[in-house]
Amino acid sequence: MNALWSYFWPIFALALLVGAVTGIFAWRPGARRWSLITVGAAAMLAGALLWHGPLGGGDRLVRPIERIAQETLAYYEMPQVQARLQREPLTRTLLLRGPADQFQRGEIVRIMREIPGVAAASWTGGRGLPLIVEGSAVGLIGYLLGCLLAYGASLNRRNSQGRW
Repeated sequence: MNALWSYFWPIFALALLVGAVTGIFAWRPGARRWSLITVGAAAMLAGALLWHGPLGGGDRLVRPIERIAQETLAYYEMPQVQARLQREPLTRTLLLRGPADQFQRGEIVRIMREIPGVAAASWTGGRGLPLIVEGSAVGLIGYLLGCLLAYGASLNRRNSQGRW
């Protein structure tokens, strides 16, 4: 399980596609570039929101992380300690609860941070970046890259016709 592959990659790929299609139309001569780019960005954000919620991308990320965390705690014979990702808003911060001494608390936090997809682990809670914000940022990067690729193709097409 990899956070990049299971959650962020589909958003990035969708945004790259939307950016490329938007860019193809936006970089044509006489096109209303900024309005097309804005509409494309809104479509990309809507796609990221749909992936996170109704299409279940957030759940696909949460379940394996929490399962691995519980298996890790069981391996270290700490079944009374519970590990869950922070919710409302959903973040990649793993919240730990249960009885443990000072040494165990420090080591469990260190071990839990090594789980793929976990950004931080804490006993007290914390302020992590909401997962939807991370997903939207990755989508924005993909969208801009798609627009940039379309712009490069547009320049190549113009140069091949003898115009600069």
